[in-house]
Amino acid sequence: MATSPEISDRILEAVMARKLEPGSRLGEQQLAMLFDCSRTIVREALTRLAARGIVTVSARRGWYVVEPTADEAREAFEARKVIETGLIRSSKSIDKPAVQKLRAHIARQKAAVKGTDVGARSFLLGDFHVCLAECLGNSLLADTLRDFTARTTLIAMRYQSPEDAARSCAEHVGIVAALEAGDLKKAEQLMAAHLSTWQKKLHVPGEDPLHKLRTALAPVTTGARAQELHTRKRSTYLGEVL
Repeated sequence: MATSPEISDRILEAVMARKLEPGSRLGEQQLAMLFDCSRTIVREALTRLAARGIVTVSARRGWYVVEPTADEAREAFEARKVIETGLIRSSKSIDKPAVQKLRAHIARQKAAVKGTDVGARSFLLGDFHVCLAECLGNSLLADTLRDFTARTTLIAMRYQSPEDAARSCAEHVGIVAALEAGDLKKAEQLMAAHLSTWQKKLHVPGEDPLHKLRTALAPVTTGARAQELHTRKRSTYLGEVL
């Protein structure tokens, strides 16, 4: 029988691995059957995730993975940039065991990038930032980063074009190399550039309240109808207004 923390961790991992998309429904009964536990335990896990901004609940519709807005996309990346560059800036040094842990993590990333498991690759690329916070000695911020990383993963799934995983991994390598060399300023600059790069890759559409109606009422221009509209005198019609 799974505990509520175990269930919430599994759901969070699935989000970071891009196995749960924004808006995915999380039924209490189905989760209770899957984890062989009561709905009360499931509800505790989902409530925990709701407080962390990963899921949301509707009185009539149930529990769902959050669907980040365009503003939340920008805010999440800005928050990560402040936390991660601040962590590096406030560090005095990083010991050898921590460097070894980071290098081992990068080795797993490289293997995942070469493999076909997209979920493992996505999880490891995001988890690197959590691992780095732990190696810099701040477990509290590591937990915070885990939540922010999950939310930016959801944002990327909604707005981002397919990312270059190899490039992301290479940027991680550069950050660790700078830390190992004791060049914290360079490591901070590389981290800021890394996060900015992926933030800029987001294709966040502008809000258009008439988008659905505009699409539905666009003129039909196929076959003979297209030729008719092309040859006859143009007049003002609803599609032009929309």
